[in-house]
Amino acid sequence: MNFDFYRGKKVLVTGHTGFKGTWLCKTLINYGANVIGYSLNPPTTPNVFSLSGIEKSMKSIIGDIRDYDKLESVFEIEKPEIVLHLAAQPIVRDSYEDPRYTFETNVMGTVNILECVRKHKDTVKSFLNVTTDKVYKNNEWEWGYRENEPLDGFDPYSNSKSCSELVTHSYFNSFFEKDDIAISTARAGNVIGGGDFANDRIIPDCVRAVSCGKKIIVRNPHSTRPYQHVLEPVMAYLMIAMKQYIDKQYQGYYNVGPDEVDCINTGHLVDIFCEKWGKEAEWENVCVEGPHEANFLKLDCSKIKSKFGWKPKWNIDTAIQKTVEWTKVYLDNGNVSVCMDEQIKEFLI
Repeated sequence: MNFDFYRGKKVLVTGHTGFKGTWLCKTLINYGANVIGYSLNPPTTPNVFSLSGIEKSMKSIIGDIRDYDKLESVFEIEKPEIVLHLAAQPIVRDSYEDPRYTFETNVMGTVNILECVRKHKDTVKSFLNVTTDKVYKNNEWEWGYRENEPLDGFDPYSNSKSCSELVTHSYFNSFFEKDDIAISTARAGNVIGGGDFANDRIIPDCVRAVSCGKKIIVRNPHSTRPYQHVLEPVMAYLMIAMKQYIDKQYQGYYNVGPDEVDCINTGHLVDIFCEKWGKEAEWENVCVEGPHEANFLKLDCSKIKSKFGWKPKWNIDTAIQKTVEWTKVYLDNGNVSVCMDEQIKEFLI
């Protein structure tokens, strides 16, 4: 995929200081986009946003997606052409701890960004709302969910993202259907990759354990998820936003996930991680009481494959290998920005 289209384009990315947001902005910057970010401060210390060094190559605005007035002022001043909405409270377990904040951020944050887009339809031409594979009512099916399945996430995080989808659908039907602006959502599977330092995610948990010489604790090795490298959805988001900017027929609601063979359980994922890391890495299954989480989740990605001719690039083995490569560069005090550039270039070959 050639993203020279983005050269000189004004692109607003919400949630730019997060894991996925940083990889997205890094790619946009590499393609010459004029990137404006709007987000809270990086959510962890350390964090990939600071390590990547992208702040000096973009306009980074620290702000809360719940602050409509500040967000609207960014639209007024910057006049973005493309808006990629990633800002969210993204952790399932955290949503049980603070459901109100989760709903305020994930639902009203979506209302705020879409209201800004509505008021600036003269400049915004393409909007993409990034949600999650967890928006669907989970029936523990062994087959993948399609875009026309019911949206009804169970936990506060998943449900708030279901609501975010519905808010987007309502704004599209009410305000954008007959306008030039194109509106889409993307429902991506679980992402892994270098630079994820979040709590309560399996790969960061693996890295924290092995870097301290400890066993990896896995609380639910039999849960199946659509794991994929972070560059898979990042490139899909850029493809959707670009294609629908050029032709509105590409707007819609899309799943973005791995092929069936790469939908694996957490135990298998950790086995591959240990193999890639080296003989000192090992894990154990420890039963930890916690709130409800889905056990079995897959996505049917036939729609995006048919509409765009898209297909996943890196299988799960390669995805974990690239994650380990980045992590070892970081732990050796190497240049992670250069590592990111190399991985982005390699992915797009």
